Amino acid sequence: MLETIRNAWKIPELRKKLLMTAFIILIFRLGNNIPVPYVDTALLSNYFASSSATILGMMNVMSGGAFGRATLLALGIQPYINSSIIIQLLTIAIPALERLAKEGGEDGKKKIAAITRYATVAIGLLQAFGYYMLCRSQNFLTDTGVLPAIVVILVFTAGSAFTMWLGEQITEFGIGNGISVILFAGIISRVPTAVFALYTGIYNWVTGATGTNVLRIHPVGAVGIVLGMLALVVFVVFITLAERRLPVQYAKRVVGRKMMGGNSTNIPMKVNMSGVMPIIFAQTIASIPATIAAFVPKWQNSAFMRAFDTTSVIYCVVYFLLIIGFSYFYATIQFNPVEVANNLKKQGGFIPGFRPGRPTVEFISKVLNKITMFGALYLSVIAILPIVTGAVIGASYLAIGGTSVMIVVSVALETQKALEAQMMMRHYKGFLE
Repeated sequence: MLETIRNAWKIPELRKKLLMTAFIILIFRLGNNIPVPYVDTALLSNYFASSSATILGMMNVMSGGAFGRATLLALGIQPYINSSIIIQLLTIAIPALERLAKEGGEDGKKKIAAITRYATVAIGLLQAFGYYMLCRSQNFLTDTGVLPAIVVILVFTAGSAFTMWLGEQITEFGIGNGISVILFAGIISRVPTAVFALYTGIYNWVTGATGTNVLRIHPVGAVGIVLGMLALVVFVVFITLAERRLPVQYAKRVVGRKMMGGNSTNIPMKVNMSGVMPIIFAQTIASIPATIAAFVPKWQNSAFMRAFDTTSVIYCVVYFLLIIGFSYFYATIQFNPVEVANNLKKQGGFIPGFRPGRPTVEFISKVLNKITMFGALYLSVIAILPIVTGAVIGASYLAIGGTSVMIVVSVALETQKALEAQMMMRHYKGFLE
């Protein structure tokens, strides 16, 4: 990764892209430290410190700690993610949107992107209202008047729209997917806090400190946590880079006076084709009931709230099933066996042992279903195992940590590939030279 960045820095155009990406991340981090008026941030921080393993704690991690401090960009990228989920599902359900996505070309993509932006603002407005009601119910507001309410809600909504715009600027002028990079920056900013918490927990255990909110971690347990995280990173990298290659043979044919074809290649199929998106989307959907409950004062500490907590059995089951479903959903969108088989047929290629046409489609679909199931189970285990481990050893913060590691590693690898692709494109001389 560092070698790739060092090589890219030598290319003026890529250097500008890297500087633009770093500048936008800097703006994002500055926005995460500007407090919203009329909110007592000290009381709010204490509240979120006691609910680190809840849905609200997870949203706080995804926003880089901004959600727990009521800053300008407290809502982070969550409204945009929710909007993307809704629009993609509606694209399948509504024929007009499906035609717009498939047949509309570049204009169709722009219209869907515009619809997603409007939906982001609407969802951001709803979440901002919910956040305001949470602060009001817990007496975190310094002023409960109408004007402060309007200011707080509008500032949160504007912050979510601004975060979306920053992500789009990274996608257009920077390196990698802007939304993923923003999410990566938010999570990685929590690493120093996590390291300090681990150190504090060990120190409290050694000194014998006790108390209600005192974190105590056995040194052996701390070593196990670190080794487990390192093993998780290695495993994530291995699976992310793993792929199933389908052999393809091209028949020889005469074009003019030349004999063409006869060579062999392969079709790479990623084991984890959908990347980290199923986890992000499943996390968002699974957290909706508890998020609504958290923002409604009457539902605070209710059985419904506890049932959908990040450490509950119901949440784990729903989370698991949603990851499986979204994995198949994304695999279907990204890889179409019929289209691949038709392209092979047009180019005179075939998979050894299978006739062009329907037999090839059936074989590719069979392989796709197998690797998608493996990839879905892999994502589910990565997401669920830290929750189970945290419940067993009593370290509730692990429920969020495992998913965060998965997102960070996946985004880092995707960004590195995008950077390498940019470098390869600029070093390619072409057939005229």
